[in-house]
Amino acid sequence: MNKIYVTTSIPYVNAAPHVGFALELVQADAYARHFRLLGHDVRFQCGTDDNSLKNVRAAEAAGLQVRAFVNANADRFEALGGRLDLSNQEFVRTSRDPRHVACVHALWRACAENGDLYRRAYEGLYCVGCEQFYEPSELDDGRCPEHGVALEIVREENWFFRLSRYGGRLLELVETGEFRIVPAHRRNEILSLLRRGLTDISVSRSAERARGWGVPVPEGDGPDAGEVVYVWFDALANYLTGLGHGSDEALVQRYWNGAERIHVVGKGISKFHAIYWPAILLSAGLPPPSLLLVHGYVTVDGRKIGKSAGNGIDPEGIIDAYGTPDALRYYLLRHIRSGDDGDFSAERLEAAWSGELAGQLGNLANRVLALLDQSFAGIVPPVPDTEFVQQAHRLPGKVSAAFDAYELHVGLADIFEFIGEANRRFTKCAPWVDAKALLGDPVPEDRQATFERLGAGLAEQVYGLAIIARCLLPFLPAAAATLHSRLGIASRLYRDQLIVSGVKAAPQAVLFPQRAVA
Repeated sequence: MNKIYVTTSIPYVNAAPHVGFALELVQADAYARHFRLLGHDVRFQCGTDDNSLKNVRAAEAAGLQVRAFVNANADRFEALGGRLDLSNQEFVRTSRDPRHVACVHALWRACAENGDLYRRAYEGLYCVGCEQFYEPSELDDGRCPEHGVALEIVREENWFFRLSRYGGRLLELVETGEFRIVPAHRRNEILSLLRRGLTDISVSRSAERARGWGVPVPEGDGPDAGEVVYVWFDALANYLTGLGHGSDEALVQRYWNGAERIHVVGKGISKFHAIYWPAILLSAGLPPPSLLLVHGYVTVDGRKIGKSAGNGIDPEGIIDAYGTPDALRYYLLRHIRSGDDGDFSAERLEAAWSGELAGQLGNLANRVLALLDQSFAGIVPPVPDTEFVQQAHRLPGKVSAAFDAYELHVGLADIFEFIGEANRRFTKCAPWVDAKALLGDPVPEDRQATFERLGAGLAEQVYGLAIIARCLLPFLPAAAATLHSRLGIASRLYRDQLIVSGVKAAPQAVLFPQRAVA
């Protein structure tokens, strides 16, 4: 049994969550559930980045007190996890988790003791949306390359971190695969940045510019009195906050020092996670992440969805409309390639729901289980050793390979390719003809052979459905649990031989509920 720690990034809470962040949540949850299916010891954490300047400015623009504004939006992000059926054990809010200040301060002091923090005056171009300084060469026609807005000129004296000290070690980690970045084109982007060389980064902000909001610099009683820790140093620490770093190290030993450490993040923040974060960890004497899975953006009509762009789509409204999180989970995991941008469309979502989930899987389950109930009182006959059964038996390995390759869309495509084959085989074998013959008058002369053929045809289909249910557990937990229930099989983690013969299936439960129409 391996120990695995899976995390999402933590979003700014300057507005309500949109469907773009839901992509990251369900990707990470699919990995956590997949690893549990394989029998590993998994811890899964989400959270919110409460301490950014953009949160402060959004509260000011709304005419609200910062803490009340942040708490209200953070509540919505945390609730979204429940609505999406996430399986996380921890949710860290950086402005109110009592462990977070202790964690940030522990990291800060470790970096200081290693000689990696020093004070310096600085002037630069700052994007509040990215919460970072940019070099003029990095700009797009003088504007932020991520948000397309003019940057602010900031002049301050604050603390700097010796990022430049760790360029060589980071390059070695990425090149050797000790720290993996997937997909390959994101890895190549990071390698390019590392090969150009790193410059030191500012890691504190004046209290005046931060409006006094954020984690205070520890022991700030000299020129740094009243400064707050730079939000990225603060936010990245959340991955250790949830493990109790700086207060109780038991979980740190188990799920950081002794585990595979997997971060799931969007491409816009890959540099922070692939360069800043591992450098801070190395400075603090902690192991870097093991794997960085970088997804693209969800777009609408080719434009990135953003809280400030005015094109956000409410994921909770979609969940309400379909009566289950699985419609949205399926679309995001199947119809958006795991490492690339993908467009969201309400029309394509509806087509995927009605044509693929309900039309292919739901219809197959309904037909097989209704006929099984009619002909065998729901009791599954012996499963034959057919090529179809062997094909079903190979499916979990194909899905597992898709997870290994960070191609969740391929894993779901493999599942639905098998569902298509099951539908074709069911139609070709036409077991309803044998069922009708056995109830007819006169009874067919080859009654026993007809009975056995009918039983074998239905049993292999039930076996296929059971494998489908198992494979869908990481992707569509609600539908997978319902399908397990209909098949009479406990919705549990099973890794040994699947036995369905003699199980009593039930045709009544609704696999995919009727879509709510406004």
